[in-house]
Amino acid sequence: MSSTTVLPSSTAAPERPMTREEKKVIFASSLGTVFEWYDFYLFGVMFAIIKTKFFANLDESTGVIFTLLAFAAGFAVRPFGAIIFGRLGDLVGRKYTFLITIMIMGLSTFLVGCIPTFATIGIAAPIILISLRLLQGLALGGEYGGAATYVAEHAPHGKRGNYTSWIQTTATVGLMLALLVILGTRVSLGEDTFGDWGWRIPYLLSAILLGVSLWIRLSLNESPAFKKMKDEGKLSKAPLTESFAHWGNAKIVILALVGLTAGQAVVWYTGQFYALFFLEKVLKVDGQTSNLLIAASLILGTPFFVLFGTLSDKIGRKPIIMAGCLIAAVSYFWIFGQLTHYANPALEAALQKSEIQVTADPASCAFQFNPTNTAKFTSSCDIAKAYLANNGLNYKNVDAPAGTVASVKIGDVVIASYESKLLTNADVAAAKEAAEKKLATLKETPKPEDAKAATKLADDLKAAEGAVAAFAKGGKDGMTATTKAKEASFKKAMGDAVKAAGYPAKADPAQINYVMVIVLLTLMVIYVTMVYGPIAAMLVELFPTRIRYTSMSLPYHIGNGWFGGFLPATAFAIIAARGDIYSGLWYPVIVATITLVIGTLFIKETKDVDIHA
Repeated sequence: MSSTTVLPSSTAAPERPMTREEKKVIFASSLGTVFEWYDFYLFGVMFAIIKTKFFANLDESTGVIFTLLAFAAGFAVRPFGAIIFGRLGDLVGRKYTFLITIMIMGLSTFLVGCIPTFATIGIAAPIILISLRLLQGLALGGEYGGAATYVAEHAPHGKRGNYTSWIQTTATVGLMLALLVILGTRVSLGEDTFGDWGWRIPYLLSAILLGVSLWIRLSLNESPAFKKMKDEGKLSKAPLTESFAHWGNAKIVILALVGLTAGQAVVWYTGQFYALFFLEKVLKVDGQTSNLLIAASLILGTPFFVLFGTLSDKIGRKPIIMAGCLIAAVSYFWIFGQLTHYANPALEAALQKSEIQVTADPASCAFQFNPTNTAKFTSSCDIAKAYLANNGLNYKNVDAPAGTVASVKIGDVVIASYESKLLTNADVAAAKEAAEKKLATLKETPKPEDAKAATKLADDLKAAEGAVAAFAKGGKDGMTATTKAKEASFKKAMGDAVKAAGYPAKADPAQINYVMVIVLLTLMVIYVTMVYGPIAAMLVELFPTRIRYTSMSLPYHIGNGWFGGFLPATAFAIIAARGDIYSGLWYPVIVATITLVIGTLFIKETKDVDIHA
């Protein structure tokens, strides 16, 4: 498996309390890592505000997707951070490397709080934001491997699961800290002030956290295992080559990714981030309540990290991790169905009673996931499905002949969608002529006696007059106005039809069963602790000291950065394509199942490995 050796169980160190130095190592490493996760997760928790402030030029559905992808950008570069800082950690030491990573993370986060918004500097705002997210991702790519390796190399044999489990709590505690700071700022300033400028405060506070972290970490000594290797002159001169170019170790890296970290990542992000996304975006629970519910579940579930880490010292890492993947895969659909039942029963009733259909040419319907921004989701089918997915509405797909403009049927009401494609001069001329004809027809239409019909006629007339006036100013500006008028008309018609069919605009706080929602969320956090609590010790034990930092960091950050970080965007795209608010769960279920199979068949138990050999 690697150059490490396996000790018989009888050689395990006798039970003893932690020494003062060991407590200091765990506390300092964990506290610094908490602050890094806090910095990293502010973006995800303030998803809605980030979208408004930095992607204001995009329509609703595209804005949601690009905000999700900006969030995921930080995850995408984490493996590159793992390579850069992992190599540095194996060459110069664990301590100095994660001093650098925390400095980069803290400064990047502080600067996010200083960026002018799109309304002030235009397209430069999202460009700067994404650049800082990339720096955060690079820093986090080097942080975790250093902290986990540092703690494990200080731990006595037979207690690595327990000692490193404290590091495992840091991601959850960092998220919880971010939630609580945001909630405290919101409550003290009020929603209007928070939405205006108060959202910057949690980012600016990272300067204080950075100072505390640096002060604590500067007092630490280097890892004893690294010092021993350095004193013996056995340090690797080419850790990247040894880690990934030699098949014996590269094979372990691949197995660690597919058989451990990929499944661990999707369970982790489903239980924390996707659960929050589902509550807010799909079930329409207000942001403050959603954050409180998630925070409560994190508080209740966090002690299980240490429980399962300690248990893994007794029975092994592998059985606990594989059991977590299995239980999550078989129960996610049931849990999220129950979340709908207890968090928004009115939505559950409407989903069962009022069927929605999207009739469209299948060839015009795209899979709405586009990280490179090489395509726009502008067809009538994509526009209709994005609206429904954004509003947590199930629908059935009905195929239509080629070229058919998509329509949505809600109850007995049929609403035509619209095209928002790039325009030619012929498109503009045709649209101008159509707008003028429509205006002429509406002017000649007698005013209905029915008040509702008269109001609709007045609205249509106003929209038509606006479109013709815009065309009078010239060219594609008029077409843009027409498209915006179509968008407004479509959204209004959809909103009226959805409301009439009994779909709630938001979750009724009086109908939320808070106890059961917290129970369900806590259950998913416990799944997280099963897969995440023992994994740091297991990854450390898979690789030899000379290339440990590099080798363990890459599979961890590919698993968590790519498989986990892209989960929200991938799930949204699946929901928009399939028309089922639960269909996004197929992504974590399938990945967790793959890890269960590969891990069970090909990953060996590591708890008795001597990592100092």
